[in-house]
Formats: sequence, C-alpha cells, structure tokens
Amino acid sequence: MATVRPFRALRPAPGLAARVACPPYDVIDTREARALAAESDLSFLYVSRPEVGLPQGTDEHDPQVYAEGRRALERLAGRGALAPSAGARYWLYAQERGGRRQAGLVACVSVDEYDRGVIRKHENTKPDKEDDRTRHIDALGAHDEPVFLTYRAEPDVKALLAPLLASAPADDFEAEGVRHTVWDVPDAVAPALERAFAEKVPALYVADGHHRSAAASRVHQQRAGEPGDHGVFLAVLVPDDEVHIMAYNRLVKDRRGRGPAELLREIAARFDVEDAAAPEPDAPRSFGFFLGDRWRRARVRPGGFDARDPVASLDCSLVQSQLLEPVFGVADPRRDPHLEFVGGIRGPAELERRVREGGFSLGLALYPTRVSDLIAVSDAGLLMPPKSTWFEPKMRSGLFVHPFGPL
Repeated sequence: MATVRPFRALRPAPGLAARVACPPYDVIDTREARALAAESDLSFLYVSRPEVGLPQGTDEHDPQVYAEGRRALERLAGRGALAPSAGARYWLYAQERGGRRQAGLVACVSVDEYDRGVIRKHENTKPDKEDDRTRHIDALGAHDEPVFLTYRAEPDVKALLAPLLASAPADDFEAEGVRHTVWDVPDAVAPALERAFAEKVPALYVADGHHRSAAASRVHQQRAGEPGDHGVFLAVLVPDDEVHIMAYNRLVKDRRGRGPAELLREIAARFDVEDAAAPEPDAPRSFGFFLGDRWRRARVRPGGFDARDPVASLDCSLVQSQLLEPVFGVADPRRDPHLEFVGGIRGPAELERRVREGGFSLGLALYPTRVSDLIAVSDAGLLMPPKSTWFEPKMRSGLFVHPFGPL
C-alpha cells in the first residue's frame, strides 16, 4: 500500500506565485529559459535551470551550474520570495484548461517504496539525464520539481479533497492558457488522507518524472547515514480519471527517396486505408497520416498483433512494428535521425507543415496512450517504447520545494 506524508515546503510568498513559477526544466531549452528568466528576477528558472544566472555559453552540466542552483534557491528564500510553510502539511494543486481540470495531492512519497516497486515506472531512464538530475538535487539539498504520479481513483480520497475546490485558494493565477490553483489542505484532514492511501491505494504510478524519481533514489543512497529528509521525494498525485494524455506524434523521412504514390501502396499493403475527415484517429489501433497533400487514416488489421501483450498492443508499438521499421527501416526509434517526435500539444497542423515544407515524407497522428495502458504496462513490470505519452497541462515549477533541511 502507498504511503503519503506531509512536509514542510518552501512556497512562494503571498501574491508572488505567478512571478516565481515557471515551466518545468525539461520542456524548454537554455535559450528559452534565459528569455523567460529575464522577465522576472524572482523566476524559479534561476533554480531549476541555473545556467541562466551564469554567462552566455556556460555548459549546463558544468559543476558551477549545480552550485549556482543552490545559491539561487538561497537568494529567493533570503529575499522572502520563497518562504517556509507553517509546519508540515499537504496541498491540493489543480490545473485547468478548456474546461478540463486535473487536481492532485501535493505530498512526499517514499524512496523505499519506489525502490520496492510500490511506486511503479513504465520507462527506462537515460543515464546522462539521470546523472544530471542526481547532481542537481544533491547540490540543491532539495527536491525542486515534483514527480507527477497517478493512481486508480479512490472515492475516499476524492471525498476528502473535493470540498477544497470550492474554498478560497492560497494561489490562483493563469500562465500560458492554464489556470493554476493551490489550496492548503486542513491539518484535520491529513490523518484521514494518510489512512485512505495506506488502506485503499495499493500502488502509485510514475506518469511524468522518471529521471527525478530515479535521481531521488540515488541521492538518498549517496546520503545514507547523513542527516536530512532525503528518504522521501516531492510528488503531485493525480487520480487516473483526471489525467489527460495526448498523443506523441511522429514525423519520418524516407531514406530511399520514395514518392507519395509508392509510399501509399506500401502502407495500403499493411493496413486498411481510408480517406479521413479529420487528422486525428477516432479509435485505438488506428492512426492518421499526412502524405503528399492530404490526410488519410490507417487501421491495424485484426490478428496482426498479440492483444494480450500490454506493450506490443500499444498504438505507438504497432506503428513502430508494422510501419516505421518494415517500411522506413527505423529499427532504433531512440537514435534514428530519420524519425522525429512531436508532442500532441502542437497538433496535426505542425505535422502537415513539416511535410509540406519538404523535410519529411510522412506525418503520423497517433491515438493517445490511455492511462489504463500505462497502469497495465507498469503492473506487468514492463516498459513502454520511447515517446509513448505526452502529459498536458504541464505542472509549474517553483510552487513547492522540499528541502532536506534548513537553507
């Protein structure tokens, strides 16, 4: 069963959340981070992307960058932009866009439960990114960005948190079209929340944040026997019925230089192809593709895959095994330069534009991976292919920091 724990957080001072909070470290590059940080000297990017506070051209993995992150955290705390909460507690964090809302409990979760598989993953980590997050967290002496966890929705948890959604929030602001709202969870509710998770929630699932989770485990191992609250890590826990996953689409270049007519024949030999009124597929086991000057839809033929295999039956797996590898020769989607991944938030228009401009042969609009797929793969102890999920909206960084000890 899953353990959740309240914690003493560093939080933006009243009225400053919009100025402090920023996009997650891994959705923007250094150039974009510098531009955004220039808009506010209180931006949390000085902590999460510390190279923005150092001279242009500084390698983002230089040791001085990690040290600068700690100095930036101390500066924000010293200026009062980030202030310690009044004791250990929980928060509720909601994001809303276009009438869709996800609301998650902000808590600390157990490194030991991650190591034992109570907190389950569905992706491998890349060694260089895991090393980077380990160095970053260790230098900060804090978890500065939460891991996005999900779990099978539990009515008792919802009943405890639902009244907060109608109460006065601690923070409420809009950024990039998303409304971000934070509520303090009353101390009186905390024991019931902890019991509900301990008795009703058998497992948690990493939705987004595999590298941060793995790094938290490594930092705890490195600091074994040392004082500090490093046996837990920061998370936002969102029930599975509120999680929104968008497709992670594909663009592919034909290394053989075949034209649209020949490629269409190849695709039609493997799939049932039809004209499409809309680019996005309308059901699993199908995908939209832009070829030449029009959108079409391809459907996977029955019997062409093992429906009992939770990985092989994923839409992204079927596109890889039945199209990208046999038709385009993409054997290693992680490294093949002829393949590019496009987050679903950018929409099919981006796929169409890139094909029309002549750089790519085919744009693929996939059916989104479902949360139930993620849970099934994780429960089986298996791993998803690369770029299987695009979670939206993204959580803002800087709203919650979990320090290991006093700054």
